[in-house]
Amino acid sequence: MISMVMVAVGVYARLLKHAEAAMACLAVDPAILLIVVGVLTFLITFCGCIGSLRENICLLQTFSACLTVVFLLQLAAGVLGFVFSDRARGKVSEIINGAIVHYRDDLDLQNLIDFGQKEFSCCGGVSYKDWSQNMYFNCTATNPSRERCSVPFSCCLHDANQTVINTMCGHGMQDKGYLEASAFIYTNGCIDKLVNWIHSNLFLLGGITLGLALPQLVGIILAQLLINQIRDQIKLQLYNQQHRADPWY
Repeated sequence: MISMVMVAVGVYARLLKHAEAAMACLAVDPAILLIVVGVLTFLITFCGCIGSLRENICLLQTFSACLTVVFLLQLAAGVLGFVFSDRARGKVSEIINGAIVHYRDDLDLQNLIDFGQKEFSCCGGVSYKDWSQNMYFNCTATNPSRERCSVPFSCCLHDANQTVINTMCGHGMQDKGYLEASAFIYTNGCIDKLVNWIHSNLFLLGGITLGLALPQLVGIILAQLLINQIRDQIKLQLYNQQHRADPWY
């Protein structure tokens, strides 16, 4: 049911987007991620649910195999991310830069970036000048945009007593140096902030990972136990049928 809700929300979000903008940023669209995760979750849980209700060995084996693959992929991602931290950092940087390029193309992506910059008190990937990669915020002299050399309002330092958000507070900030800009916006990039947050919350992330891994392991074990029970029942039925046909039984 949860996976069906995820798919429905993802499809609804996609249908609300303009076709041109939706195709332009397909790879970084949160709605697509929601749909993919929802579909995969539905297929896996469907195999487990129907397989256990109908005592279907094929479906149960598919369910167990899928959970095993997901568990191993999570384990491999964690190990590779730790061993090849530089490459992982580069991949994260690539994703963030791609999101910056398509910032104005997708409202969901825009809200996600604004939320991240506010939460981590950061701006851009490596620095606030990364926003020049976006066609609207590009700092070249030929850029006709009114937001030329600006940064999103989520980069701005906000006063706790401020009731109305000034969405133009980042105007022209890319023209300023780090020291001058730091009085108005966050100048540190989100990549370093994200890495520091991960290092500071290793126990929390480990607990979340363990919380996700345990149900998967339990599902794999229970599926294998049920498969063995079904096979034992089949063997017992075949044994009884053979002996019923035996005149000496």
